[in-house]
Amino acid sequence: MKFRTHYVSEAKKSVGKKVKVAGWVHDIRDLGKLKFIILRDKTGILQILLKKGLVPDAVLDNSKVNKEDVVLFEGEIKENKIAPDGVELVPTNFELLNKVEQKLPVDPTDAVPAELDTRLDYRYVDLRRKIPTAIFNIKSICANSFRNTLAGLGFTEIHPTAITGAATEGGTDVFTVQYFENQAYLVQSPQLYKQLAVIGGFDKVMMAVPVFRAEKHNTTSHLNEIIQMDIEMGFADHLDVMKILEQVFLSVLKEVNEKCSDDLKNLKVELKVPKKLNSYTYTELVERLNKAGFYMKWGTDFTKEAEKKISELLDEEAYFIYDWPTAIRAFYSMPSEKDEKICHAFDLVYRGLEISSGAQRIHKVSILEDQLKKRGLDPYAFEFYLNAFRLGAPPHAGWSIGLERLVQKITLQDNIRECMMFPRDRVRLHP
Repeated sequence: MKFRTHYVSEAKKSVGKKVKVAGWVHDIRDLGKLKFIILRDKTGILQILLKKGLVPDAVLDNSKVNKEDVVLFEGEIKENKIAPDGVELVPTNFELLNKVEQKLPVDPTDAVPAELDTRLDYRYVDLRRKIPTAIFNIKSICANSFRNTLAGLGFTEIHPTAITGAATEGGTDVFTVQYFENQAYLVQSPQLYKQLAVIGGFDKVMMAVPVFRAEKHNTTSHLNEIIQMDIEMGFADHLDVMKILEQVFLSVLKEVNEKCSDDLKNLKVELKVPKKLNSYTYTELVERLNKAGFYMKWGTDFTKEAEKKISELLDEEAYFIYDWPTAIRAFYSMPSEKDEKICHAFDLVYRGLEISSGAQRIHKVSILEDQLKKRGLDPYAFEFYLNAFRLGAPPHAGWSIGLERLVQKITLQDNIRECMMFPRDRVRLHP
């Protein structure tokens, strides 16, 4: 290969062999007659030994580099007990691929810390740091595990549109788009489309898609563009899909633990994988809060303080809350046959934050129309949605996981912006 024969991690296992490695200059130690260059690629760092008499003069003369210059070294891997990981490269050839032409705004070695906004302004440099590298390695494993686990369970991956002609979940919180001569919207959720796929006979579908929320918030747990990992399952109720969610969630944690041990170590995070998840009804948890002196009125949503208190009372990192008040969940959540004030909706809470929500959906038009009217909504405005249920809609249920929220809690980041490579919030459109 022209630019490399080995990544750093591979080169370290190749003692006595000739290798070609390429990457960035992570650090330089110049001791006069002895010089060390620490080379970094996506797999780690490797010490390059530059010593007169041991290395060709042309290599010594040309290898005058600065931090973050892009370089190529070719030579033999040799053992050295005091080098990082006990090996170093003694070069016979050097090539400067590109130079840094201005002062670095972010220090990839973390010797000089930078503010979050500065790091996001120069994200392409920030990503060279250990912490972002660890976060996005873990995020990749989370997404792959979600997809692979569900594929093994017989789910079909679909790719619904990100543009819709109707603001399906409330027009005030959507981004408008000029779509030729018409006004359109960026989708807040693939909810409608995954239901249509199930009604279309696909039965079990999954997807990982960007969704957009035009909410003017400034919190550490919200973004205006996120990746949502969804499923929808035909001929199923809320309990069926809760079992699927438990299986996927535990599989994700297990794979991150097994495949990202070095990344977790860099983040100083200990990840526990529960054997199973317990489930609690909304009513049961409200009663527990009140009994513990944390007053909460039945029929209201849990505040962040309430969620924190519940986690303390249960002493569990992850658990389900199900059977919610119908009035505070989405209109398409199926009311209970025993008590219509309760619906078959649920949340998965992890480390004190709701990372997933779902429900059994209403599949009968008469019940959908009734729920819309009870919320002061005009069923006629939802004809585009209701029509699908007039043509043979099976019972079905589903859920969604906010990928960035999940990664935020796994990696214990204070701000969700750390978990989106190029985050979009109220003010950020670049890079």
